[in-house]
Amino acid sequence: MAVTAEAIEAVYRTRYGPFRNALASVTGSYDSGHDAVQEGFARALARRGDYEGRGSLEAWIWRIALRAALELRGRPGGEAALVELPSAELVHPARDAELAAAIRALPPARRLVVFLRFVADLTYAEIAEICEISEGTVGATIAQARAALQEAMKEVPAHES
Repeated sequence: MAVTAEAIEAVYRTRYGPFRNALASVTGSYDSGHDAVQEGFARALARRGDYEGRGSLEAWIWRIALRAALELRGRPGGEAALVELPSAELVHPARDAELAAAIRALPPARRLVVFLRFVADLTYAEIAEICEISEGTVGATIAQARAALQEAMKEVPAHES
């Protein structure tokens, strides 16, 4: 089931911001996140005949764009790249150094799920499809991440006024 260029362009027009923001957390900057989005969508357009209609078009594009982001970080972007899942981080960690440190302490796969949920604003079903895990695993991962972040932030001394 080949997908049209127009369908891919519609995803780009409506979802560019979440793609860029989430991929920036993988690549390290909004500029390189933008580059990853451009490369990911260009690859999706070039390979649109490969889309088999299993799952959502957006999730298919996310997998391609995540691989492009990994390659921009100098990591191979082959099929195995998503199995090991990229290490996502806040683009501007200085804004809240304690939160950035707590997020960095999360395992990479858990960190990616958190970024896809809260930065890219994806549903559990979309994240499950992108990461090729179950929705239950997505929910459990987010719950574990929240618990770990809450615990880490409890240990941060309050700033004096």
